[in-house]
Amino acid sequence: MAAELKGKIQTVLGPIDPSTLGRTLTHEHLHMTYTSCFQAPRDEDREMIDAPIVMRNLNHIKHFPYSNKANLNLHSDGDAIIEELEMFKKRGGSCIVEVSPIGIGRNIKTLADYSKKTGVHIVSGTGYYLACSMPPEMDTMKEEEIVAGMKYDLTEGADGTDFKCGVIGEVGCSWPLHPNEKKVLRAAGITQSELGCPVIIHPGRNEKHPELAPTEHLRIFQEAGGVASHTVMSHLDRCCQTPETVEEFAKLGCYLEYDLFGNECSYYQTVPTIDFISDAQRISLIKGLVDEGYVDKIVIAHDIHTRHRLLKYGGHGYSHILENVVPKMLVKGMSQENIDKILIDNPRSWLTYF
Repeated sequence: MAAELKGKIQTVLGPIDPSTLGRTLTHEHLHMTYTSCFQAPRDEDREMIDAPIVMRNLNHIKHFPYSNKANLNLHSDGDAIIEELEMFKKRGGSCIVEVSPIGIGRNIKTLADYSKKTGVHIVSGTGYYLACSMPPEMDTMKEEEIVAGMKYDLTEGADGTDFKCGVIGEVGCSWPLHPNEKKVLRAAGITQSELGCPVIIHPGRNEKHPELAPTEHLRIFQEAGGVASHTVMSHLDRCCQTPETVEEFAKLGCYLEYDLFGNECSYYQTVPTIDFISDAQRISLIKGLVDEGYVDKIVIAHDIHTRHRLLKYGGHGYSHILENVVPKMLVKGMSQENIDKILIDNPRSWLTYF
């Protein structure tokens, strides 16, 4: 099966020729449950835990997105997501890489239904997210068992269906790395070395030196056989926020993903000591990478994983990059050719089995 996929991209509806892939978001969620990462609010805000997502609550939810239970159940807004995918298609979008692995609500049958109804290519992820979302049996599972599960999802079918995953990830990593996360990270490297499949990694959050986490995770992954040149490192928005740190990390050879476009709130609930950057700052960092010769290694996305970021609730939605970010990139001096590399050529190269 691996030989048959070489030179192809595996979507939930089957393999496609890479030449048919257009503008692609490399890190999104369409059917996800994030309740494993719920964070208790401040005592004075406890009434917001079970509050509905309505206009009067949106300011609070924007600043504390992980303390509202309704906000963590993205899977409950299927009709709104289908509408957004249709809009994404009309705006010139082609593909979304859906990186919800086992434990955070992946439903590949639903993803296939979304793809059939909208005409948007969807690539689904396998593997596991952070330790807090892993099944209890992970404590005793061996690397080879995890590898076997990943390979089955990629070659036979996931979630009891014939629909296949096309990428490993997002592979969840904490800081410091949890032993179970290390097993999964190593298993991802082993599986990639055997199948030639793409991998995407979620780096941990090092408060004092954010850039150290992705470097350490990539090292462990490569020691197990992983190939940096076919791997995406996510969330550089919070790990490499200066030209110096991202250019140093870029030397390691993996794809560089700025994937929090549309998130313009500087308050980061998960780690308050880390500031979120703006879209303008993201674009400036990306332009700097382009100027330094790394245009072939950049990919972008929104990482929509909570409901308040959907258009239905006044959020920016999945079309934000195509509608707003691309024009801003042009204004800031980036060429259309380089933007096309970031949105089309690079995702195409990454997603193609090698």
